[in-house]
Amino acid sequence: MSLCHFHWSSKVLGKQLASTVILPDVGEPPFATFYLLHGLSDDHTIWLRRTSIERYVERLPLIVVMPDGFRGFYTNNDQGPAYATYLADELPAIIERNFPARSDRTGRCIGGLSMGGYGALRTALANPDRYISANSHSGALLHGGKQWADPKQAEYRRIFGDSSKGSDHDLLNLAQKAPVSGSVPALRIDCGTDDFLIDDNRSFHAALNGMGLGHEYDEYPGEHNWAYWDTHVQTALKFHCRHVGIKPL
Repeated sequence: MSLCHFHWSSKVLGKQLASTVILPDVGEPPFATFYLLHGLSDDHTIWLRRTSIERYVERLPLIVVMPDGFRGFYTNNDQGPAYATYLADELPAIIERNFPARSDRTGRCIGGLSMGGYGALRTALANPDRYISANSHSGALLHGGKQWADPKQAEYRRIFGDSSKGSDHDLLNLAQKAPVSGSVPALRIDCGTDDFLIDDNRSFHAALNGMGLGHEYDEYPGEHNWAYWDTHVQTALKFHCRHVGIKPL
């Protein structure tokens, strides 16, 4: 397998960007692509530095793209950059132009942790015609529909706005609209039982059940940390491989 740090110029964000890309050395191109998103305090290198993701995919005909999401929750910020447009539109076009990646819906999947878990589901639910599957580890899944009135929460207010419930930041709103927009991506959600976001994950799971929107949901022992994510990204890979048509090892 090959590993590269891919640098390119984003017209959407108006700056130079970097992504970490793992390229397979098994199988025949074009390959399915897994977009793997980081959390709030990290960058495009963190999955490679804190997990064994490179080893987990070494025998898979799968490209893994780990982009920089800054602190923008991968959504078009109310007062700030258009991170959703960058992630959902610009980045796949750049990847598919420069790497041997499939350009069809069934060849794209997306996942992430915490902020990236929110971002993965937001991207897939807002663009159900472009992604076959999406997963969230320990996701901040209700952040896009909350009120952020406290002055200490000014960063979230700049991202989501003063009243984001029912907006395109709100995952529950996107989940309700996704069946109308097209085939709903396969969804998988997991969270540690000692994670500070466990109640939000349980509420989101219950809300999807109430809509009749099928998904996988699991809770495991664990906290909001890399020991948890390094373990459970392996299950996420198996989930995505089923949906993009990669046979299990």
